[in-house]
Amino acid sequence: KSVVMIEPLPIAGGMMSGGLGFSDSNQMFRETLGGLFEEFHKRVEAVYAKRGVQLNYRVDEKDTKFWTYEPHVAELIFHNMLKEAGVEVVLNETLKSAKLNDKAIQSLKMRSGKTFSGKMFIDASYEGDLMAAAGVTYKVGREGRNEFGESFAGAVYQKKAVGVISSDQNKKPLPLITGTTVTPEGQGDHRIMTYSFRLCLSEDPANRVPFKKPADYNPDQYELFRRFYKAAPKTGIPFDLYPIPGNKLDGNNGIGAQLSTGLVGENWDYPDANPKRRQEIWKRHRDYTEGLLYFLMTDPAVPEAVRERMKSLGYAKDEFAKFGHFPPVLYVREARRMVGEYFLTQKDILETKEKPDAIGIGSFPIDSHDCQRILTPGGGFINEGTIFPAKTRIEGRGIAYQIPYRIITPKAVECTNLLVPVCISASHVAFSSIRVEPAWMVMGESAGIAAALAIEEKVSVQKISLPKLTERLKAKRQILTLLAK
Repeated sequence: KSVVMIEPLPIAGGMMSGGLGFSDSNQMFRETLGGLFEEFHKRVEAVYAKRGVQLNYRVDEKDTKFWTYEPHVAELIFHNMLKEAGVEVVLNETLKSAKLNDKAIQSLKMRSGKTFSGKMFIDASYEGDLMAAAGVTYKVGREGRNEFGESFAGAVYQKKAVGVISSDQNKKPLPLITGTTVTPEGQGDHRIMTYSFRLCLSEDPANRVPFKKPADYNPDQYELFRRFYKAAPKTGIPFDLYPIPGNKLDGNNGIGAQLSTGLVGENWDYPDANPKRRQEIWKRHRDYTEGLLYFLMTDPAVPEAVRERMKSLGYAKDEFAKFGHFPPVLYVREARRMVGEYFLTQKDILETKEKPDAIGIGSFPIDSHDCQRILTPGGGFINEGTIFPAKTRIEGRGIAYQIPYRIITPKAVECTNLLVPVCISASHVAFSSIRVEPAWMVMGESAGIAAALAIEEKVSVQKISLPKLTERLKAKRQILTLLAK
């Protein structure tokens, strides 16, 4: 089959090429992750072996070590895999519209004016733009607790309130506070989990670009950090750092932190926004991040130990050079979610784990970052939306469940030649477990194989032969069955 991959960004590989230095498979049962996911990591091993770099893990050992790599290595591997498969890669093209005939997509029109036609289409975007353009039903935000009987649904308060005065002298909320109404627990709404950037940092003076003062820097934007550090001076740097090869560090929003690199609450309208508005949100996130790094390094209100640690860090000089060493991909953890042939909920993740149409195994814990930061009646703040329940973990990993094919297929009455392996058909809670690259790679590979099968069988994606799909997935070393109990 001939394939064209159209990418709005100037880089192929999404978050894995864009700073996600390890893809969270350490919290999954790696023996259930085969196919392209395993092949990608075998290629990572081969690249480093050729460079004489000793990794601290082996892909053949299905343990819980971090499987790490540098962003440029991920990008290189993805380009090699695409080239070997004969995929035409088109970068910097944004979708404008989709033309349909009798519920089947005929062609896509780009904002540049270019058009692309095909027999089958896969929307592998983080945002679900093609799905939306094709008129497929979707959701944005969170279901209420009663909608599907999900105990983790809706507003959830797993973090403690912070007793730091979070308003100014006029009783107005400080910057970084998103509202003044404490949402009732379990209530659904339009909110989604926070976005951030995955930073690729270095402490090596020979490979370090120091954090600079942004052009429109205003330290008062970080007044909440000042007050927080005054109340808790022993708090360290406010984001997670993971060592990756090349003597580098992957910086991530701290899911357990009260304040971090995630710009909580300023992404709610991103999923349905037009390109101009999305670019504004993207820039706001970048400005916040660059300003925060400089603030943490220089502001006298920041504890000296934090300032000194930040001075020892900088952007990795040999990563993202053409983007000023700043990651070119925004970590869109959640955007649109399809309402497809089957709608995955918390029950499918934790209870009814077996499915007749399995295309892979998910096992990442239910894991949502903050959705909002609220000024409390007492004058402090509380972060709302983090779902990180210990009881859904087994020795640091989630519970294994079968991923049904029907969650990547739209309803047949809406579209017959589209597969959606990223913005899958799932509730916010279920999506919080499946929203990681290992699961997306499994579903993406399955979508490709299913699309090829639909072309061969001359049927809609909903009507392909499931026994044939199973056979082909197994031939590609996809794991479809749950572990023996």
